Amino acid sequence: MTDVVNLCQTPQCGKPATLKCPVCLKLKLPPAFFCSQSQRRTVPESIERPDYVCHPRGISLLEMSTKQSSVIQVLNDEEIEAMRVSCKLAREVMDEAAAQISVGMTTDEIDRIVHEASIERDCYPSPLGYHTFPKSCCTSVNEVICHGIPDLRPLADGDIVNLDITLYHRGFHGDLNETFLVGTVSDAAKQLVQVTYECLAEAIKIVKPGTKYREIGGVIEKYARSHGFSVVRSYCGHGINRLFHTVPTVPHYSKNKAIGVMKPGHTFTIEPMINQGTYHEIHWPDKWTATTADGKLSAQFEHTLLVTDTGCDILTVRPTNGGQPWFMDNF
Repeated sequence: MTDVVNLCQTPQCGKPATLKCPVCLKLKLPPAFFCSQSQRRTVPESIERPDYVCHPRGISLLEMSTKQSSVIQVLNDEEIEAMRVSCKLAREVMDEAAAQISVGMTTDEIDRIVHEASIERDCYPSPLGYHTFPKSCCTSVNEVICHGIPDLRPLADGDIVNLDITLYHRGFHGDLNETFLVGTVSDAAKQLVQVTYECLAEAIKIVKPGTKYREIGGVIEKYARSHGFSVVRSYCGHGINRLFHTVPTVPHYSKNKAIGVMKPGHTFTIEPMINQGTYHEIHWPDKWTATTADGKLSAQFEHTLLVTDTGCDILTVRPTNGGQPWFMDNF
C-alpha cells in the first residue's frame, strides 16, 4: 500500500507537508497541510518596485516586450553609475548575510536578514514576486542546483549552501551569488566549491570588447570537465540592467548557440552551476527548486559584469579580502 503524501496548500507551493492547520484541528475538521515555508515578507510602499510586482503572475511586461529582440543594450554613463550603485548595495547585503551563516541557522532566517538589509538600503529584493517567487532570495542547499526557496530547515554541519541575491534600486538590478561551507565540510564538497568559483574566474578573464558571448561556455566546460565535474545546461547567465533578465543569454557549456559580441557598456551575469555527477536536473512540485537528478552536490557562483574599453569591471566584487569569496576565508 502506497503511503499518502500530503501537499502544502499554500498557493504556488505544493511541497510535501506535515504541519496541520491548528484551527482545523480545534474545530475537528479535516486538516489543511502546510510545509515549513513562512509567509511572504512585505516591502514598504515607499520603496520603488519593478513592474512585475504589480502583475498577478509576476510577469515583467517590459521583459516580454524585448523577448524577440537580439539587440544588447549599451548603457550610457548615467546608467552605468546606477548599475554600480545597485550592485554595490547587493554586495553589501550579501556580506551582511554571509557573516551570519552557520550551523543550525535556517534558510528562512537568511531570507529575513536579506530582506531587512535590502529594505534598510531602500532596495526592493528582486526575486520577491518575480513570476510569483515567494521569497526575497534563493537558498540552494547541497543537491539543489538553483532557485531553492528559503524555509525552516536548519543548516547542518557539512552542508554547502548557495545564496543568490538580486536587488532593485532606483530602476536597476544588481545580481550575485556565492556558495558557502557550513561547519566542517568534506574535501569532495570543498573541491566542488573551489572549482566552481575557478570556473567563474576563468570565464571572467576573457570578458572584453570583441569576445563572443558563446565563448564563455567553452571556457567553463573545459575547466569543469578537467576536474571531473559537469556543467548545468538548463540555466544561463543573462543581461541585466533595468530588466532583471534580458539579452544576452550566456550559456555556461560549450558548443552553444549564444548570439552577440561584447561591447563597452554591456552589463550581464556569468553564473555557472557545476555538479559532482550528471548535469541533468529534476524539479520539485513548487515549480522552482531544481535539484541534481542523481542527488549529488551542486555549487554556483555569480557576478554582474560591465564590459569596459579594455576588459571588464566586476560590479559585485567583494570589497575586502582581496575580492575573494567568503568560502576561501575558511581555507
